[in-house]
Amino acid sequence: MPYIDYYRILGIDRNASAEDVKKAYRKLARKMHPDLNPNDKEAHRKFQELNEANEVLSDPEKRAKYDKYGEHWKHGEEYEKAQQQYQQQRSQQQRSQQQWSDQGGHTFYTEGDFSDDDFSDFFHSMFGSGFNRRASGSGSRNRFKGADYQAELRLTLRQARQTHQQTLTINGKNVRITIPAGVSDKQKIKLAGYGQPGVNGGPDGDLYITFTMEDDPVFKRLGDDLYTEVPIDIYTAVLGGEMMIDTLDGQVKMTIKPGTQPNTKLRLKGKGFPLYKKENRFGNLYVTLRVQLPDHLTDKEKALFIELSKLRKQ
Repeated sequence: MPYIDYYRILGIDRNASAEDVKKAYRKLARKMHPDLNPNDKEAHRKFQELNEANEVLSDPEKRAKYDKYGEHWKHGEEYEKAQQQYQQQRSQQQRSQQQWSDQGGHTFYTEGDFSDDDFSDFFHSMFGSGFNRRASGSGSRNRFKGADYQAELRLTLRQARQTHQQTLTINGKNVRITIPAGVSDKQKIKLAGYGQPGVNGGPDGDLYITFTMEDDPVFKRLGDDLYTEVPIDIYTAVLGGEMMIDTLDGQVKMTIKPGTQPNTKLRLKGKGFPLYKKENRFGNLYVTLRVQLPDHLTDKEKALFIELSKLRKQ
């Protein structure tokens, strides 16, 4: 199981008080609640993470186990007890060794009946594939999966919108990875076998990469939809017309209806963000029109506005 940093999810430090935990959870839960984000799968996922983090950190006993054992906190005491049992049995094995000598004065040792296999099955049943058994006769040894690595990769919105490759350096080796279009902020992917080397022939650990999205100066992303604001002059808002709108794929022509009110939101279907691992499927682009009033009017312009005002009042 990859390590989940509950403190980071709630945006607090490890010394935060119980009240700090409660305040952080309530603030973020209101923002990410499914009722406020009915079609936002990413918000739903984050809301589940918030609930999980709050459940653990708001409970003093669970929090203490989490701080001590990390991702193994649910089975931390069993894990520690198993290790103690293992060490005790190893000590008994060493004490039970029998020593004898041949006529040439050479000393030999024969081991007792204890085998590491007696405990590998216990570890495996409790903690899964991280603890495996490798049979090699009476001298078999436990093999352990190597530790996992955690990494963070920053992407711009425009990088994340298309499938592309990047090269990472891991333990001095260059590894080229393919990043699918549509990855989201805080999304995590696994590269199997790129963690620390295994112990006693065990499998190598895995590499978990968490993507962090940088803010874009033009577009705001919510789930698979994009949002932007576009200024229009009062004449286009009143009389209608056409204007070019920037999208991630270039510019498109948008028709503005006569009498468009300030802050009107228009939808460009299919011009949003690509859906993760769903080819040729996209979210929408929502454009908010910000009507700009003219300033520094000339006397003639003022007179025309006055005349227009009189006409409207008739």
